[in-house]
Amino acid sequence: METVDLGGLTVSAQGLGCMGMSEWYGVADWDESVATIHRALELGVTFIDTADVYGAGHNEVLVGRALHDRRDGVQLATKFGIDRSGGDAARVIRGEAGYVKRSCESSLLRLGVDQIDLYYLHRPPQTAEIEETVGAMAELVAEGKVRYLGLSEVDEALLRRAHAVHPIAAVQSEYSIFTRDPETTVLPALRELGIGLVPYSPLGRGFLTNTVDRTNLGTGDFRARNPRWAGDAGDANQRIVDAVAAVADARGVAPAQIALAWVHAQAGRLDIPLAPIPGTKRIKWLEQNVAALDITLTEDEFAQLDALGDQVVGQRY
Repeated sequence: METVDLGGLTVSAQGLGCMGMSEWYGVADWDESVATIHRALELGVTFIDTADVYGAGHNEVLVGRALHDRRDGVQLATKFGIDRSGGDAARVIRGEAGYVKRSCESSLLRLGVDQIDLYYLHRPPQTAEIEETVGAMAELVAEGKVRYLGLSEVDEALLRRAHAVHPIAAVQSEYSIFTRDPETTVLPALRELGIGLVPYSPLGRGFLTNTVDRTNLGTGDFRARNPRWAGDAGDANQRIVDAVAAVADARGVAPAQIALAWVHAQAGRLDIPLAPIPGTKRIKWLEQNVAALDITLTEDEFAQLDALGDQVVGQRY
């Protein structure tokens, strides 16, 4: 497994997103999820991503249990800021200093660790200025509870303000053939400041794998209500999936591997450090995703895939 330097933090070139092991992607199984994390480590995937909001803390507990005897060599990332205590309809993105400190202490407890390698603010805060939030995060670094700081889904202006308070190692944002927003919202600052990009949902929330039946998603699967998956938009976007599948068929590989190979290649094309974190709760998909690192796309394939970004119908949320 190759490595990537995210603002000083060395991580595996591909990580593992653990959200679906606890919530939002249908039924999951604790034992299978733990086995998937263990298999990831065997394959050299050491960049493990979770958040306090995933399953209301369940996911951090799961990840912590999976890593309790394998912490060495793992780059453990978690996130804070989304307060769902009043219900999903009344969620608040918090960033006041006291909340930052309490959130970190709770995550350390659930994870069963003394230090978090990469601590992200999950979304731009609604209850504080970014300077207060990052200032409190910086104090956690000084206290040894956190090694590196990250932000998620921020634009260039907010990133620059945050970085002026304390160096930011990475920005996590949705990025795929299906979603290319970071190229226009934050890329110049990433490149100038030497900050890495951590793409989440690099497979378009599973859409680009061409393995998900959109008409048969369970009640616990939020994609059933997603604007890009439902109704006419879903039908239109299927044409994008079909185009990715056509490239994959010509190469004799899976569509997910083509989609991931495109994301990995963007590091060189955009001139930024980049480490995607495709999420899965099953070993077979994990192994398929890791195999994408062996695929090098041709310029003709890039041309076909790049053109698909302009054809997406519907908003992300």
